Amino acid sequence: MSIQELLALPAAVSLETANRALDLSRSAGYALAKRGEYPVRVLKLGNAYRVATADLHRLLGVVTGAAPALLPGEEPGHRVPAAAYPQRSRTPRAA
Repeated sequence: MSIQELLALPAAVSLETANRALDLSRSAGYALAKRGEYPVRVLKLGNAYRVATADLHRLLGVVTGAAPALLPGEEPGHRVPAAAYPQRSRTPRAA
């Protein structure tokens, strides 16, 4: 994905789009997200995974001209690994 394409993304993107930006296969991206090991914070909204575009920009070093926002728990100059963010627990569905 080019820098122009990254800069044109909306505020949050699907996991498929984030996988494409990070050059991950679909199965690898979903496996990482399920294990809470995706390289950026993943939001689970119902059955859908979403990724904040700002997190992708930060990880990939895309400069947008604005000062980068800090993620929860971050201090300037300190990065918190994505695995440190709480992931929503999975509850089994009724059959």
